Amino acid sequence: MIKIDDKAPEFCLPNQDDVEMCLRDLKGKWIVLYFYPRDNTPGCTTEACEFTEAAPDFSELDAIILGVSADSTKKHRNFIEKKELGITLLSDESTDMMQEYGVWQLKKNYGKEYMGIVRTTLIINPDGIVKAVFEKVRVKEHVAKVQAELESLQA
Repeated sequence: MIKIDDKAPEFCLPNQDDVEMCLRDLKGKWIVLYFYPRDNTPGCTTEACEFTEAAPDFSELDAIILGVSADSTKKHRNFIEKKELGITLLSDESTDMMQEYGVWQLKKNYGKEYMGIVRTTLIINPDGIVKAVFEKVRVKEHVAKVQAELESLQA
């Protein structure tokens, strides 16, 4: 798992519009990078909707919000249209980037073990350094906690 003060690993992933986004292209901006299990599931929908609602506040803090899952760009487009989301979603179908960030882990559910995405949020500063890590995120009030942490990091 990535730790505070680590250099964020480089990535280039397609967004919902099949446009490649790379970490290097976002230098100079604060990045809220959140990993979530799957589009159109209850917790993931709540999280995406709350980040969308708070997007103007994050924008005022010169921060871009990026959601990452293993869903396809087509699934991301459907999710964004269905829920009227105003954030960027990146597709890591190979899970390579999520493995590099340490969020692709062994999970247990109803006695079954499988590899999956552990809901995690990172705040990356304009120099590409991880400044906050929220692990095993509980969706309720999460966006407000991330925003408060970003404000305190910038103070």
